[in-house]
Amino acid sequence: MPKSKMNIQVLPEHKLSSVAPLKQCNVEKKEVELILVKDQNGVQYTSSSIIPTPGCHAGPPGSASEEDREIWGKKLDFLLSVIGFAVDLANVWRFPYLCYKNGGGAFLIPYILFLVIAGMPLFYMELALGQYNREGAATVWKICPVFKGVGYTVILIALYVGFYYNVIIAWSLHYLFSSMTSELPWLRCDNAWNSQNCTDPKTINGSIIGNGTSYAKYKITPAAEYYERGVLHLHESKGIQDLGLPRWELTLCLVVVVFILYFSLWKGVKSSGKVVYITATMPYVVLFVLLIRGVTLPGAMNGIRAYLHIDLKRLNNLEVWIDAATQIFYSLGAGFGVLIAFASYNKFDNNCYRDALLTSTVNCITSFLSGFAIFSVLGYMAFKHGVNIEDVATEGAGLVFIIYPEAISTLPGSTFWAIVFFIMLLTLGIDSAMGGMEAVLTGLTDDFKILKRNRKLFTFATAFGTFLFALLCTTNGGIYVLTLLDKYAAGTSILFAVLIEAIGVSWFYGVDRFSEDVERMMGFKPGLYWRLCWKFVSPAFLLFVVIASTLTSSGLNYDDYTFPDWSNVIGWGVAMSSMLFVPIYAMYKFFSVPGTLRERIAYCITPEHEHHLVAEGNVRQFKLSHWLAI
Repeated sequence: MPKSKMNIQVLPEHKLSSVAPLKQCNVEKKEVELILVKDQNGVQYTSSSIIPTPGCHAGPPGSASEEDREIWGKKLDFLLSVIGFAVDLANVWRFPYLCYKNGGGAFLIPYILFLVIAGMPLFYMELALGQYNREGAATVWKICPVFKGVGYTVILIALYVGFYYNVIIAWSLHYLFSSMTSELPWLRCDNAWNSQNCTDPKTINGSIIGNGTSYAKYKITPAAEYYERGVLHLHESKGIQDLGLPRWELTLCLVVVVFILYFSLWKGVKSSGKVVYITATMPYVVLFVLLIRGVTLPGAMNGIRAYLHIDLKRLNNLEVWIDAATQIFYSLGAGFGVLIAFASYNKFDNNCYRDALLTSTVNCITSFLSGFAIFSVLGYMAFKHGVNIEDVATEGAGLVFIIYPEAISTLPGSTFWAIVFFIMLLTLGIDSAMGGMEAVLTGLTDDFKILKRNRKLFTFATAFGTFLFALLCTTNGGIYVLTLLDKYAAGTSILFAVLIEAIGVSWFYGVDRFSEDVERMMGFKPGLYWRLCWKFVSPAFLLFVVIASTLTSSGLNYDDYTFPDWSNVIGWGVAMSSMLFVPIYAMYKFFSVPGTLRERIAYCITPEHEHHLVAEGNVRQFKLSHWLAI
């Protein structure tokens, strides 16, 4: 908006508060005046604007106008960023194993069910919430101020995840550098890091392993020893109480990762939106190449058949449903504040409904297809050692840093295949880490304007801070710290945060009002299905996952190592440190607003632009019709 058209006018407080977004877009162009209110040094600024008929570009009350807030350079920048964040290492190292373990094709039944009734609705809700309000995870709660603590909770969780997730990316980078040799370092036993027990994989078969030990747990192969002794130096640590100093090789790799993140994010979405053209698309190219190579290996079809076998009896096991629910939740990435942050840079009339369906579907299809690339190679490994698929099937770091690299090392052109594979892991990790850090940056810069004015400096401070904490995970016992953070930093706490978020949006703000917001953006109201999911199904789903994860939670272990009790106490302390923001901020908000008990409650649960209604005694949330509305 040209500065020459800006008027400065001090308005009475009751008029300022009553500004509301336009409910209809089909109005005459010259009859509409949009009042944008900004508060600087006690003076309210208002400005007139013409609203075009084709689309309604007016934001919500108090939000940044499109001229003020940065937007994505292209629509594809946003889509690739969301896909890149959602499609991460877990799509490759967790879903295929869960599918195999829980009945193969039968596992897709609860998986798709939870995708449709909870995953997609939550994904859609977060995109619409961020896009309409044009704010990060904390300030978006101007719609219901008492829940702002949820924003701080998810921001802190995203920060915690960065502490250890960046280290996993550093491992991938370390392996990538190590692969650039004529012979892969994990092919033989005659290296400085190998133990006396190191055994040539060619001599290992089912009869030698015996004792019910699977090949995946056989930790004296060259690949296993390279990971645990050559990279992690785990043999030099006695446990979490004996960490040692950071390993210089991993520290250098971590420095590179942090610099990549910094220079991808320092200019906001204008820079990160370009990086994802590589990081979000490269994994698909590599996955396709690995799949083509995998299915040509002997035994590959046996692996794929094991992956897709259908065992409907497994559906009688509650654990299968819990696995499906948690995988859908973590896979889509709702609740980390990332989707809200990314969507806040969209144009106001962007069709986020279509985006939610597209990106969540792409994520789940990627998980399914990656299983073919993984299990074709696992079938080859089983064939090579004369064991069953279940003996080589595993998940997590053991799959991508031990089993898969070992299989690659036996192929012609192994150096090429290793480089390609670890480039895929690196790019899968980078764009997900970018999303997590962007959630922190957007959430805090929207809340504290001094940080927004110094975005580059704040980005550097955040990246450097995560680097310092991540150094704990590069020590000899760093894997123990990483395991603890992986379990507690984003476990129960993130489930709790999203449950409160769903309740805050669907019940306190109101599904009907939220649906009206969506209609203002896109011109159509969400269907009854989505509204029912938001109000009843998604909160019930999240409550189920919270209870199930709590009841099935066990003590902390890493292979045969059992963590001491005090480490579990520290873990719960990490989890509680983020969750406590919800009740603490709620109490702070309650005691910081004026009025009687009833008025304080009203101010806490009424959108900020409607606070004038509290003084008039017209509080929507105090009416039964609000709670019954859908």
